[in-house]
Amino acid sequence: MDLFKTKIGRLRILAILEGISLLSLVCIAVPMKYWMGNPSFVRLIGPVHGTLFLLFLFNTLSIGVEQNWKFKEITWKVILACFIPFGTFYIDKKILSKL
Repeated sequence: MDLFKTKIGRLRILAILEGISLLSLVCIAVPMKYWMGNPSFVRLIGPVHGTLFLLFLFNTLSIGVEQNWKFKEITWKVILACFIPFGTFYIDKKILSKL
């Protein structure tokens, strides 16, 4: 797969994985914890999401510096996306896929 060959491709994969982990945490694990009293999914998905989140942030900053992205035009939008459910999917389609 060509996505694995470039840093942008790997960032796109991280974006998708981070987005899936955030949605899993917000839509599955947290409701199960508070509505069903079962925190096991939060304990499982939480650290995975945290790791993917940090990897996405560090890779975004690293690639942004390396490729001279203008912070106000690209970098902050990509970083902001990982805080919003569905944000990484949107940013992948609108920005990362075109780089």
